[in-house]
Amino acid sequence: MGHRKDRERYEALKRLNPEYKGFRGYDAGPGQPSLQAVTCAVCGRKRNIPVGVAASQGERYVCQRCQEDGKG
Repeated sequence: MGHRKDRERYEALKRLNPEYKGFRGYDAGPGQPSLQAVTCAVCGRKRNIPVGVAASQGERYVCQRCQEDGKG
């Protein structure tokens, strides 16, 4: 893959996640995860949500689907 496509892919990932620092090699461990698995208090499904939201809502988290259905 050429440098142009690499740069375009990096820019696209950076737009989706501003904290993305790019590939750091196979030996480097992952940085702080930006998502955390939390169980919805209504439906009981696990959802990956931003760490900040998980810390603030914790056990009371209601997923987007339950909120849209009016269950939350």
